[in-house]
Amino acid sequence: MSEPKSVTVTIYGQDYTLRGDADTAYVERVAALVDQKMREISQRSDLASTSKVAILAAVNLADDLLREQQKHQEALHLLEERTNQISAFLEREMDKL
Repeated sequence: MSEPKSVTVTIYGQDYTLRGDADTAYVERVAALVDQKMREISQRSDLASTSKVAILAAVNLADDLLREQQKHQEALHLLEERTNQISAFLEREMDKL
């Protein structure tokens, strides 16, 4: 098992050292997304508190995640339905042979 890597990232003007197994570029992308979301919220609101901006960013990111998970589930359901239809069609056609 590999040793956890440390990556220093800047989020909303503050440096954080994160440790984990993820690739450095991936951790930097995650941090950039959080930073971007916090800056968007800060520009749209009068919030002075960094913690409130962070909480709203977390809520927004969680909402994005849940919406994407729902889309994914719907796509899987559609794929399963279509697969079942194709399978039934093939079985009917094979029975004709």
